[in-house]
Amino acid sequence: MTVQTLHVALNERSYPIYIGGDLSLAEYLLPHIAGHQVMIVSNTVVAPLYLARYRDVLNEAGKTVAECILPDGESYKTLESLNLIFDALMSNRFNRDCTILALGGGVVGDMAGFAAASFQRGVHFVQVPTTLLSQVDSSVGGKTGVNHPLGKNMIGAFKQPKAVLADMMLLGSLPDRELSAGLAEVIKYALIGDEDFLVWLETHMTELVARNPAKLAEAVYRSCAHKARIVAADEHEMGERALLNLGHTFGHAIESYMGYGQWLHGEAVAVGMLMAADLSARLGWIKAHDVVRVRNILRDANLPVNVPDIAPDDFLTLMGQDKKVLEGRLRLVLLKRIGEGVITREFDLQLLMQTLGNKTPGVEVI
Repeated sequence: MTVQTLHVALNERSYPIYIGGDLSLAEYLLPHIAGHQVMIVSNTVVAPLYLARYRDVLNEAGKTVAECILPDGESYKTLESLNLIFDALMSNRFNRDCTILALGGGVVGDMAGFAAASFQRGVHFVQVPTTLLSQVDSSVGGKTGVNHPLGKNMIGAFKQPKAVLADMMLLGSLPDRELSAGLAEVIKYALIGDEDFLVWLETHMTELVARNPAKLAEAVYRSCAHKARIVAADEHEMGERALLNLGHTFGHAIESYMGYGQWLHGEAVAVGMLMAADLSARLGWIKAHDVVRVRNILRDANLPVNVPDIAPDDFLTLMGQDKKVLEGRLRLVLLKRIGEGVITREFDLQLLMQTLGNKTPGVEVI
């Protein structure tokens, strides 16, 4: 498979994203490893499958390698788990010229990145995402952090990696549910900025679900191209970058209510995007058949399309704890049309409550 390269343009902090299959570590990883010490952060599921290959290549290159293996799952994305990384760095006497290599999905990448931003006030960082969701979303753009019982990703920092290696071969062991969760973020890029991409996804979703490597690589490339452009324009989410949160304010509320780890992040975002479409239709921005279209593409990706049984008042309270609340006012990412997202605080609360009470958006008449 031909390796495609994208660049996130952030001046002296610019970095490449390599997208392909069975990426050569000598060619694509080693040039981005600074210093002699490398801490590989992985988890109990990914490490037995892939860690040895990365450790052996680094050892052969003369690097001193240590490992920190975290428990698997969103429920462990905590300050307590973060301390396991700091403990490993300290006990192995790592210095500020070291590199932290994140080998895992979004939870591993977020925690390893936060550790890289914090340890000795900042060390080098490389992302090797092993899930589709992390390849198209969390590994790109520099957002890192951990969850708090009262809110998702409320404690963290921006830390850009030196490189991202998106290897399609690492997706072979991904459970079907995790693959679908990643497709939710792929669909997000199409909904907020590229209707032609949505048409492509509608045409090729069967192949994506079947793990066609070439089609997956194309989806990852097109998704990362969208994110790279937005991050370059708005690194710290002061404006346009907030568009990437389509469905996330609703979704984070679902995750918080259900308990982190009960719903995968991509599953909650999928339902959140459908709720955003529902509210957009109630506001008169899109048509009811557009909501049906969103429901259908999510269903075809084997994602949930019904809202959990959460009382609207409770749902609204949880949404108010989201990071995207500014000056006490809730900001939502909605759809002006399919392929055009909008960030807004201007919405009718009564219409929002109707959306929160609609458990089957895209089915009931709006």
